[in-house]
Amino acid sequence: MNGEPERSAAPSLKPGVQRTRGWSRWRIGTPLVAMICGGLFVVSGESSQGTDLRPGRYDDLAGLVQSEATRYEGLSAKVTSLTEEVAKLSSAVEDDAVQRLQKKAANMRDPAGLTERSGPGVTITLADAPDEIIDATEGNRNPLVVHQQDIQAVVNALWNGGATAVTIQGQRVITTTGIKCEDSLVLLQGVPYPQPYVIEAVGDPGTLASAVAEDAYLQLYRQQSANPAIAVGWSFELADEVVAPAYDGVLRTSYARPLT
Repeated sequence: MNGEPERSAAPSLKPGVQRTRGWSRWRIGTPLVAMICGGLFVVSGESSQGTDLRPGRYDDLAGLVQSEATRYEGLSAKVTSLTEEVAKLSSAVEDDAVQRLQKKAANMRDPAGLTERSGPGVTITLADAPDEIIDATEGNRNPLVVHQQDIQAVVNALWNGGATAVTIQGQRVITTTGIKCEDSLVLLQGVPYPQPYVIEAVGDPGTLASAVAEDAYLQLYRQQSANPAIAVGWSFELADEVVAPAYDGVLRTSYARPLT
């Protein structure tokens, strides 16, 4: 009627048929589901052995950094112990060629960064712009945060200024040191560090200051630091005493040659 299509009538069912069918399914399905769930609990218990099968994720950056730093300290201590054991065994070898090479290697420990250095120097701190500036900035926010190349530029300028030792976050920088950005962190020797990034160098403070001031890349960085719309962090200080600890990480050897 009124142009509407006719609806087909629903099939008639005898009273009680649908309820009886549903009740039968529940009578069979409920015990079956309970048995399956019980089996899953047993399997989970055997697999976990009392541990969490789904360990919680880190809720904050500080937790992640602390966990990785702790893990690194444990591995570093193990490396130090094994290195000392190797050195002890090597020194016990009674061979003129081996002892001659050991003396040569010992003379290279300081240039390689394997001994502590201290003296006057400089301290440079890089930091992201304040949160309120980052949050209020639309579009490109790259100039507001510290990047891998910013840290590398500071380190290179310090080397050019005659630095005898450089550290980042207290870690000694050597020829094999890798600096890598990972999200909002910087990885140094595989350990994540949050900003601000403290870079220290041992050397003549005046010469180091001149090298940093004359570096073209850092001149642009400092201009952006002085710009209130960017305000990326920059701090430069002369230091009467800078302590650069010896590198205590893994020394990667690219190749080895047997003694003849």
